[in-house]
Amino acid sequence: MRIVELILDEAQEMMGIDAISIVESPAIQEDFVALNSDEIKLAEVSKEKKILMGALLVPNKPIYRKNGDDEYYIYFSKDTIAKASQLYLKNGYQGNSTLEHANALQGLTLVESWLVEDEVNDKSRKYGMDVPVGTWMGAVKVDNDEVWNEYVKTNKVRGFSIEGYFADKMEKSDKSNKADMEEVEAAQLLSAIEKIVRGEKVELGLIDDAIKFEIGVKEFGKNIDIEENQIKEFEKSKSSLANSIKVNRTYLLEDLSILMMKLREVESSAKELGVNPNSIPKYKDALKTIEYGKKQVQKSNQLSKRIK
Repeated sequence: MRIVELILDEAQEMMGIDAISIVESPAIQEDFVALNSDEIKLAEVSKEKKILMGALLVPNKPIYRKNGDDEYYIYFSKDTIAKASQLYLKNGYQGNSTLEHANALQGLTLVESWLVEDEVNDKSRKYGMDVPVGTWMGAVKVDNDEVWNEYVKTNKVRGFSIEGYFADKMEKSDKSNKADMEEVEAAQLLSAIEKIVRGEKVELGLIDDAIKFEIGVKEFGKNIDIEENQIKEFEKSKSSLANSIKVNRTYLLEDLSILMMKLREVESSAKELGVNPNSIPKYKDALKTIEYGKKQVQKSNQLSKRIK
């Protein structure tokens, strides 16, 4: 089975990691550790810190993918992981989080980020996490009681998974595949195979789907503009307006997330065909829609503060 290395292509407009998702079955197969005051003591810290620690990306880890009848593995090198971790913080995305890559979450923040550099003395060893050198580790503060009580405490989520844009570097030859496999521990490869047997699948969409969500983003954005005027005219309806703003913002964030994933798939397909994504109809319009949607999310947040 072929192996494809994913890299950061600086020539592309949208590259890097957009958000960290908490999931039940992380593709990298490394669970996180929930930290509380009984496990670590720090001065002037609340009794229950509500922090999740775990691996965000593991170098040379084969991750199974399936596109129609095409089955293959993807992986990230140490160098790509280091660049991606730095770019994520540089872009200020520490507060971008989702649940199972579907629902945008509020109140989750990446408060610690580091690359494992020592096999013995790294902080991850203190919590029983035997991840390889070059792994991107993270600690996420959960200031969301619903997420903590309903998903973390009940073990409905068990690890981190990243969302972002990467490019295919190349498909490796059989000889090169063998060399890469030797860098991965036998236990990790066995775990990946077990996931295949359980039928792990990743669905990939088409540009038509991206256009559909583009329309949704614009519609919910218009609703937010209307709500801005309603606040000025109907101060007595604050409670109703607050709920309406929350609903529209939630759907807007969901449509934005899905649209961004669809564009990533289009870019990947265009890369394989040697086609410039900018030549695809609606591609540039979709990019503008994403920027528009982000501005509308910011406006929605400002409106919520005005009616509190």
